Amino acid sequence: MTIRDEFTLLPPGQIAAIVTHLEMHAKPALRKEYVKPGEYAIRRMNRPELDAYRAIYRRVGENWLWFSRLAMDDETLAAIIHDPGVEVHILRHRGKDEGILEIDFRRFPEVEISFLGVVDTLLGKGAGRYLMNRALEIAWARAPKRLTIHTCTLDHPRALEFYLKTGFSPYSRSIEIADDPRLAGILPRKAAPQVPVITGL
Repeated sequence: MTIRDEFTLLPPGQIAAIVTHLEMHAKPALRKEYVKPGEYAIRRMNRPELDAYRAIYRRVGENWLWFSRLAMDDETLAAIIHDPGVEVHILRHRGKDEGILEIDFRRFPEVEISFLGVVDTLLGKGAGRYLMNRALEIAWARAPKRLTIHTCTLDHPRALEFYLKTGFSPYSRSIEIADDPRLAGILPRKAAPQVPVITGL
């Protein structure tokens, strides 16, 4: 075993995350949902309107520095979320859009849960488990050979644990380095205060 006592410095204005990639090869037993009947529901967005998609994506992901879709121009984003192989579902709670689920079937029989998350006010209230159970039902209804998902160190601190308990197994790690989206105005400067903005000034 090699132990490296060294650090890689990032230029000011950049962020980095360790990404954990996870997979499953068979549908697991769905975890029990501790929610009232009818408390949550999902609806599919057919050919999502771009502004509506960006709005819920931002509400769910802003505090975890989700920005990849916000940085895309209209044509690039539409090419993804309007593709027949991509499904976007919205979590509904008390008449409001409060979560997002995006499943990518374009490389079937491999399927990826590209995005899954709920707004901060629903964390710890069963919404995430409800949404994950629906994701598993939708994905495994097509009998894929492999279902994947990923999380990173910028995500909710319990996201990885949640995926492991769901039945996913980690298979690789990678490091993602990007320009800080707050400095480019893609996200507000106050987003994700747990990740300090470093400008070098």
